[in-house]
Amino acid sequence: MFTLHKLQSALRNNYIRAALLAVTVTLVIVLGLRAEVPQDGSPVLHTQDIAQITALPAQRAQLEYLLVAAPQSDAPRYIIKMKNDAKLVVVKVPGTTHLSLEREVLLRNNIPYAIAREDYLASHKAVMRDEDDSKLGRVGAFLGRHVVDILLLVVALFLLRHALPGMGTNANVMTPDQLGGSMDDLIGMEDIKQEVLHLEDMIRNRALYKEHDIDKPFNVMLTGPAGTGKTKLAGYLAKRLDIPLIQASASALESGYVGGGSKALHALHRKACARGKCIIFLDEAQGLFMPRGRGEKKWEDDTANTLLGLLDGVRSDKADGVIWVVASNFDDASSRMDEAMLRRFSVKINFRLPNKAERRELLHSFLARKAEGCVDWEDLQLDHVAEITANLSPAVLQTVVERASMLSIQENKIINTELMFRAFERATIGLTDRATTAEKTRQRERVALHELGHFFMQIDPWLREGLSLAEVKERSPLLKISTESVSKLGALGYVLSASDDVALKTLEELERDVIQLYGGVAAEELFYGARGISVGSQNDIEKATSMLDLMVNKLSMYSRSKIDLSQFKNKEGGLDQVQAKADELYSYTLTAIADYREPMTELKDVLMEQYVLSKDAIFALLEDKLTLSSAGSPSANLPSAGGAARLAPPDCAAGA
Repeated sequence: MFTLHKLQSALRNNYIRAALLAVTVTLVIVLGLRAEVPQDGSPVLHTQDIAQITALPAQRAQLEYLLVAAPQSDAPRYIIKMKNDAKLVVVKVPGTTHLSLEREVLLRNNIPYAIAREDYLASHKAVMRDEDDSKLGRVGAFLGRHVVDILLLVVALFLLRHALPGMGTNANVMTPDQLGGSMDDLIGMEDIKQEVLHLEDMIRNRALYKEHDIDKPFNVMLTGPAGTGKTKLAGYLAKRLDIPLIQASASALESGYVGGGSKALHALHRKACARGKCIIFLDEAQGLFMPRGRGEKKWEDDTANTLLGLLDGVRSDKADGVIWVVASNFDDASSRMDEAMLRRFSVKINFRLPNKAERRELLHSFLARKAEGCVDWEDLQLDHVAEITANLSPAVLQTVVERASMLSIQENKIINTELMFRAFERATIGLTDRATTAEKTRQRERVALHELGHFFMQIDPWLREGLSLAEVKERSPLLKISTESVSKLGALGYVLSASDDVALKTLEELERDVIQLYGGVAAEELFYGARGISVGSQNDIEKATSMLDLMVNKLSMYSRSKIDLSQFKNKEGGLDQVQAKADELYSYTLTAIADYREPMTELKDVLMEQYVLSKDAIFALLEDKLTLSSAGSPSANLPSAGGAARLAPPDCAAGA
């Protein structure tokens, strides 16, 4: 199939260029040598005087012939030849006037006339030529008539020569003195720093590594979540090596035109080779690591194939100093990648999210850059802030600190723990709104009970173990319960909890997570009945279904045969097991939450009034309830170890 890329590639061939030049010269010669028609030597008088035509009835006896040239044009010409007169009189009239003259003068007076034929006009070119029709004038007229055609031709030739718009890439070339920061700006991440220092040693002492038969280019692959510092690291490396950095986005390479990405990569490589030692940094390059051959169109892999050739293969001495650093938000462990592409990278550095200690250092570093008096260090518990910001990247942590500064300026306050907590909530959840549900009392009541159901199912296992409220509070990741609507989440309320750095969960912990998700819908059924469950539980049920599918089908946690049932076509058996386990866990949740009916009712009233309850406020209310209960209040106590036998959690080892 013909493509513009094939035409462009063909025009690069010198033989084709020579053939096209020969054909062009031949056409010019043929057209130039074409025989000219002999011209009539009669003098020509050009005029626009219509009286020459209206006088013809009186001069009919002296008229030799009358011709009309181009009668359908905007300016027809009357060619008058009189007897005994050698000259030709050419009268140029407007097209509309010609119709009137033809009807009122020629036809009415029966004056003979004819339409000028092509052969006559070919031998009388002066007839169709105006008085001011000089060569320069003819050129100007031609250009005026064909200005659009000429512009299109020029654009087409330009595109063939310089490619189509978007086929290049806007690469930023930065010298070492333009690069800011240093390796010290990487807070924590000691394992990554050591890997970078090792890479720097490999590049500086290349001769030493050649002695060990290591002569491959030191291409670097950076992987890890977004916002962990991959882009900054490339700049730090270029600055330490004192070489320029060419930065480009891999997503911008693909222009939508065939060959655009390949052309852009070659342009980057030439630009780097011209500078000798240089780093080419391709950001957001996950698309180039996907396995090739997935699409039906052959040219879809052109960019990846070109990158493979530039990373390794037949290389000239000019490219010895070029180092490719490619960053991706995915790695070969989380997604399938092209094996040939992975082999081209001798150094792979995997970035991770910071742990609690590193988050504390990052937060302290960001806050320390502010002017004196902006941060209340006495009222700032960085350990607590670092704990609630688990699984956040350095970039998001910096956003939290910036949001705290904005709140500090708007409210004329000094940054403290409470302000950092609000900034974290704003950066992760978004804007909350009370007006949406302010007048919807029944909906707010349902939302309050729903969210309290999540909370009580979160702390239920610890209460049944016999732990005190103080111990439960210490273990609980709860931050706050709110009945404010969140437009970002599409929710009318939420329970905000701190997450854990460790994602390696056991079967028992996964079951507790499912029970906590079921706590909301179970609370609705407890207070409103089975037919009173609302659609507000949709997100909870979707998450619970996904977790149950993971436990039952993908990990076979309830079976002695550890296989991934999701890979088999017949999934009906797995569906039955999921439904059975879901029924077991929800039945337990519905039974367990009944023990919290009275405290939920009391907390619901307070939550309805205040909209938001913090962790401290909730446990203070529960502590007051226990105090009143011990003083003889009719309120029931919270479940304790005494009720554990009656409401034992599901047996994790039981088969579904």
